This record gives sequence, C-alpha cells and structure tokens, in this order.
Amino acid sequence: MGPPSTKRFSRNDGTIRTADYVMQRLLDRTMKLLPAILTLLVAAISQAQAPPRSLPGVFSEVLDVRVVNLEVVVTDRDGVPVFGLGPDAFDLRVDGETVPIEYFSEIRAGVVGTETGEGAVVPGLPDLTAGLPVGTSYLVFIDEYFSIARDRDRVLEAVKSDLPLLGPEDRMAVVAFNGSELEMISTWSQSVPQLERAIDAAVERPALGLQRLAEQRQFNYDRALGALSSIRAGDISTDRFLRTQLDPDERFYLERLTDQVSRSVTAGASTLRSFAEPPGRKVMLLLSGGWPFFPATFLGPDVAPTVLSWELNDGQALFRPLTDTANLIGYTLYPVDVPGFNDLLANDSTTIREQRVEELARTGIRGQDAFLRQQEVHYTLNFLAEQTGGVSFIDGARLDALSGAASDTRSYYWIGFSPTREWDDQRHKIEVALREKGFRVRSRAGFLDSSRQHEVAMALESTLQFGSPAGQGSLRVNLGESKNKGRRKMEVPITIVIPLDEITFLPSEQGEVAQIELMVAVRDDSGNRADIPVVPLAFRVQDSGSPGSFGSYEFSLKLRRQHNDAVIAVVDTASGRILSASVEIEP
Repeated sequence: MGPPSTKRFSRNDGTIRTADYVMQRLLDRTMKLLPAILTLLVAAISQAQAPPRSLPGVFSEVLDVRVVNLEVVVTDRDGVPVFGLGPDAFDLRVDGETVPIEYFSEIRAGVVGTETGEGAVVPGLPDLTAGLPVGTSYLVFIDEYFSIARDRDRVLEAVKSDLPLLGPEDRMAVVAFNGSELEMISTWSQSVPQLERAIDAAVERPALGLQRLAEQRQFNYDRALGALSSIRAGDISTDRFLRTQLDPDERFYLERLTDQVSRSVTAGASTLRSFAEPPGRKVMLLLSGGWPFFPATFLGPDVAPTVLSWELNDGQALFRPLTDTANLIGYTLYPVDVPGFNDLLANDSTTIREQRVEELARTGIRGQDAFLRQQEVHYTLNFLAEQTGGVSFIDGARLDALSGAASDTRSYYWIGFSPTREWDDQRHKIEVALREKGFRVRSRAGFLDSSRQHEVAMALESTLQFGSPAGQGSLRVNLGESKNKGRRKMEVPITIVIPLDEITFLPSEQGEVAQIELMVAVRDDSGNRADIPVVPLAFRVQDSGSPGSFGSYEFSLKLRRQHNDAVIAVVDTASGRILSASVEIEP
C-alpha cells in the first residue's frame, strides 16, 4: 500500500477556543456537520512501520467506582460516640428506597471491630481485618489564591504543632494552589520531621489573598466614585431598584470572582483525583481563603435585589465538582476557615465593632458588609462538609483543624453498597439513619452516577492541572506552524496519529468503522481554561487487521498568543479505551 493520505476537516469558524473565547463552538458546529465528517474523514492506513509509541501517556486516572463507601459517625445527643452497633441497626436509603448493606465494619479508636460481608475485598473498599489498625490519609490542600499569608501561616503552624497526633498508620500529603498551578509540596509521608519541613516550605510560598482584597477594594472604590459623581450632577435616582441587569463594572467583577472560585474548586477536585487511592480513611483538610457560595452577594448591598434574583445562580453548581469527586472516591472534606474572625469573641459587641473597623481599614468594605460576606464564606465551608460527611472548622476552631479531624476520624462505621449504575450523570441522594431514635448520624449526602464522558473530562482537567500517571495508550501529536489571527490570538494546526490496532472496528455496509470521541483541554499561562468539547468522529477502513496501521486527523486550536498547555484524548466508545497525549504550544 502506498504512503498514508490524510483528509483534513477544519473550518476557520470551527476552531477550538480557550480563555475568553467560547470553546463550545467547535462542538456545536461539529454536531451540525456530523454527516459531513462521516463522509470526509478517511483514515490513513499504512502497512509501513507504525509511528514510535515511546511518547508516554499522561492521562489521569478515569474512575470506575463500583462500590459506594460511607463513613458514618453516630453520636448521642451530647455528641458522645456510640459504639457496638451492627448493620441491622442502620437504615440505608438511596433516593428514598431502602437498599441492602453489603459491607460493614466498625472502626473504634482506629482499630477494626466487627465486620461482615465475609471479608470481601472489592474495588474502592478497604481490606479490613478485625483487630488491625486503620490509618487515615490526610490530604492537605492549601488555597494560596484567596488566602492572606498571615492567616494561612497561623493555620499551617497549628497543623504543624499537631503533627505528633498522627498515628503509626496515618500519613499526610501537602498540595498548594496559586490560582494557575498546583504544586505537590509533599507526597504521602508518615515522617513527622519530613512533614514539618513540607509545612515550613508552604509557609515560605507567596499567598495572593491581598490581590483578591485589592480587587474588592478597587471595585468598591469605583462604584463609590461613580455614585458621588452622580450625586454631584444632581442625579439621585432610585431606579437602581427597578433595573433587571448588572452594569458593565458589576458584570466584570462578578464574572472574574466566579471564575476565580471555579479555578480553586477545579484544583481541589483535581487534587483528589491525583491522590485517589491512598490506604485507610481518606480525608482532605481544605484550607480555604474565602470562597463565596453565591459570588453575586459580594457585589454589595447597592445592587438591587431584583438584579441579584437573576444573578444568584445555584451555588451548589459551583461547588459540586469538588463534592461529587470527594463522594465518588470516598474522601471526607474538612474545610478550614483560613481568615477566621480575627480571633475576636463574637459575643462581645465592642469587639465586633473593633473588628468591623479593622476590616473596613483593611479592605475598604463597610463592617456590616464584611460580616455578611464572612457568613457567605462560612456557608460554603458548611456545605462542603455536610455534603461529604465532614466537619467545618470556622473562626477560632480553624487552629484545631488537624486535631479535630483526627479525633473525628478515629471512631465510625464503614458501610458499603453496590449501586445500580446507569452512567447517566444523575445525582442520587443517600440517607443513613438508625432504626432506634434519639441518635445523631452524619455521613456523605449522595453520589454522582458519572458518565464516561464526564469522567474523561474530569481526568483531562486533572492531568492539565497536575500531570498524572500514564493512561491506557498514547497518541502521537504533531503541531503545525501557528498563524497570527489578530490581536493576541493565534491558530495552531494539530495532527493526531492514532494506532488503529488500539481502537475497536465494527463491521458496517461501508466497511469497518470505529466510533471515537475527541476531547481537548487547554490552559494558558494565566490559568485560563475553557469548557472541554466532545467531538464525535468515525474512522472507516476496508481492513483494520493490518498490524502497525495508523490513522490521522487534523484540526486547529485558536488560542491566546502565549504559552499554552494542552491535553488531547481520544476515547474509543466501543471498548472505553483512552489514548492521550500532552503538548506545550508556544507562540
């Protein structure tokens, strides 16, 4: 057979965009032109030597969770742990329907008590043996993007002082996020001296929370200046209560703040996936510098309630990627209020006034507004904890985060069940109760029945953020010469080369056809990302049995004219096999 030929499907208005360009346009246009793709896309087949496959896959682990694990804490009305319960004492419901408990163990003071389920070992469920200790894996996530160094360092020093509380089976890893990149400061370690050095290194890192405060201050200053100018011009209109949309400055600030929170949430979820399988109980100490549940509330009281009613999108949607990931792989979130309440007593009115004066001087935000914003941040921490069965450490309790989490994870009941999976991205509510009344039960609130596409997209994000273990196979990626596409934009042609013996061909009237999905994730140096499109493609050949055959496909990316990192994945829909590669794209 002659040299391989390649058909290219690309349109100037069908390129993949990132940052403030709409990446989804590629998917929309591709879906409309799907018949054309099936006609134009011809696989290039070659009997010659296949391209080298030494390029390592970088695809993050795609989770295929078959068992849902619940860490159930039971206390009496005084908060005292309740021991000695068996599986018959619990009522487990999914979407209101009772389901059987298939695996059950009691962990008492860090040691396995009773167990049922015949000691079965299943994916996602720890191998528990009665009488043996169970450790806890503490994954410390440090939000440097919103945190002020002074506050962050106090919390980290408190964590450092409590490191001797770790048991012989416990371990800890430390990760930091600066708004654009994740950095692993320490992998899993059981050495207290090593972890002390890691925390010392974290303290030496810059924190960017003052920049977030400067953005708030500038926004408030600009609005106050605008209001003053209007008053001087004699405009004292009350129409602000009647308008139905934000002005451009309000819109810009809201979109920026929402994107900043979304970046941090995505980084937290990526961190969980990159540390998905440590032994024992899985805990994330999430040191948050201040994520509002509803970013629109940070616009302040001068925004009309009628406007906020339109802009207050469900805050759950913003934080679900983190709670869904934690619940899927069995992590419990213990969020930590890094800013705290300036260590002042909340029941002392004089102290509250002093605190508000200090907050105004520091941020340019009125004291009452600062107090309300603080409550908004606390709501986020409580939501993250409640959804995953954890506890939030707010205000003064922030300095007891590690000791509190260690105490809370020593005694609990480990319950497992196998849900009926539909892989349809539907969320299912979990309720755990005791048949006997008068006790308090705390556990994770649900799980997401993730589709394959959702899992691949999340794994792409994780790979882009962190760099991850090798996937199931590798793509060869060839970058063409970039073209200038206007101010600060460029278009980069890309060719992917797919080993055809690694995807599944099925017979059809027109020959053998392989159905695949192309997914691309891109991040620029500023940390800007875009939605990940799913582009369905078809490779049609007459004979797929030739060893070493490969096919190629060309498309283009429209990007900011700066350094970009990209992860490209091809999913074989018949087998679920994933081929991936990462590339760095320079102007």
